[in-house]
Amino acid sequence: MSLHLDPRMPPPEACVLRDLVERRARETPDRLFAIFPDGRRWTCADALREATAAANALHDLGVRQGEAVLSWLPNGADATRVWFGLNFLGAIYAPVNLAYRGRLLEHVVAVSDARLMVAHADLVPRLADIRRERLRSVVAIGGDPAPIDGLEGLAADALDGDGATPPPLVRPIAPWDTQSIIFTSGTTGPSKGVLSSYMHLYSMATAAPFLGPTDRYMVNLPMFHVGGTMPVTAMLVHGGSISVVEAFDTRSFWPTVRETGITTTILLGVMAGFLLKQPEAADDREHPLKSVTFIPYNDLAAPFRARFGCDLYSHFNMTEVSMPIISQANPATPGSAGRPRPGVSVRIVDENDCEVADGQVGELVVRTDCPWALNHGYAKDPEATARAWRNGWFHTGDGLRRNADGDYFFVDRMKDAIRRRGENISSFEVESEVMAHPMVKEAAVVAVPNPVAEDDVMAVVALKEGASLDPAELIDFLRPRLAHFMVPRYVRIVTEMPRTPTQKIEKHVLRSAGVDDTVWDREAAGISVKREKITLVGPDDAA
Repeated sequence: MSLHLDPRMPPPEACVLRDLVERRARETPDRLFAIFPDGRRWTCADALREATAAANALHDLGVRQGEAVLSWLPNGADATRVWFGLNFLGAIYAPVNLAYRGRLLEHVVAVSDARLMVAHADLVPRLADIRRERLRSVVAIGGDPAPIDGLEGLAADALDGDGATPPPLVRPIAPWDTQSIIFTSGTTGPSKGVLSSYMHLYSMATAAPFLGPTDRYMVNLPMFHVGGTMPVTAMLVHGGSISVVEAFDTRSFWPTVRETGITTTILLGVMAGFLLKQPEAADDREHPLKSVTFIPYNDLAAPFRARFGCDLYSHFNMTEVSMPIISQANPATPGSAGRPRPGVSVRIVDENDCEVADGQVGELVVRTDCPWALNHGYAKDPEATARAWRNGWFHTGDGLRRNADGDYFFVDRMKDAIRRRGENISSFEVESEVMAHPMVKEAAVVAVPNPVAEDDVMAVVALKEGASLDPAELIDFLRPRLAHFMVPRYVRIVTEMPRTPTQKIEKHVLRSAGVDDTVWDREAAGISVKREKITLVGPDDAA
């Protein structure tokens, strides 16, 4: 059965993952495609074989075309294998943030409608204490699955399928089919699952004009974010390669760049600042890194380029869009995100969707010429989809301004979100857990500036009558309930919240108050909350 495509749309072999992997294996079978943190390396032929084996195993487990499967794995060969295997079936890749637990985890399980999850064995016990909706089975990678009542635990060898012939499809996979559900932080409610087509991720992956077949992309952002999936897709599309790391690490960054031949990567927020704080060395410019996507394009950009000699690019992006605004190399204007790329229309509008004048701040709205080049809604949330897509434009919820020269500048989130060390945090979700403490009557969570970059989290708490609360006790209460990056650094205890005449909490007043002597600082108290270390499995003991 042939597909009728819009003339602006690429053919499946250029944008559908199964077709792309098969094409690369056919055209350049021995070319190196991927280097993983445990030392495994895949040629293009290996990528086809691994994806085919995973697809057959998942098919034997009952996964079918159009079905979502949860993947809860750290960056590496296993996460890539599961993702590729699902898309080879025409199934939907639904990755989960490794830090999620409790109600956050329960929510994504429910929204996904998944019957099957593939998870690292260290994470599986977190499933015991939540409602699991339709989830019935979990494949554990890296150890035996913890026994959980009502949940079938399967060993890693359940994913050892036939790597020779991929399973047949009920129908061809189309560019507009759902490839993934990527969960992005909620702002006025729980996290939303972004429905992303193959065409959507392809559009994002091809937006950067500086990428090509000779590039090797360092994947240093998690594969449960588009910051991790986009570079992998970009290198599949361009015929390049990837070097995957478990997470960004300051000390190992340059050695990894040199040892694995990395030519391009993304540096978000504090990453560039951490690298600049390292002692200068005579070989600072002796490396293969040619280009860096540098977000935000702030006052660190010029010293970074002067020291390390890379071309720097800026852009505006989010999970729901496809890099609609991108800069040329080394923008002259600090803070610039660039200009709209070809095929994209953007406007900056007020609350009534009327365009504002240059220099004024408004909400960025986006649409594209090609169908399916943006998200196609939120999983199981038609109301949020309708709000975001009103009047025929996708509403980003982010405040930008445009100058008279046509450059766009990100100003602030118009939605109530916090960004800490590359992670978007829903204040709603943190507030829900703070409110669960028996001494707390009311809570508001706001961003306060971090001295290096991005935000820190502050919880403003009003207590029940006659109650008292040690902030350290609150942190102990929150640690098993929240992802590590969501646990507040600061706690302010107040007698009452500032309110509008309609009794809404005035968060701008709380933000403006900032951090003073009345605020308790977790770091000053010597309390550290860090990401849990997950032991990666080598190729010889993966089962």
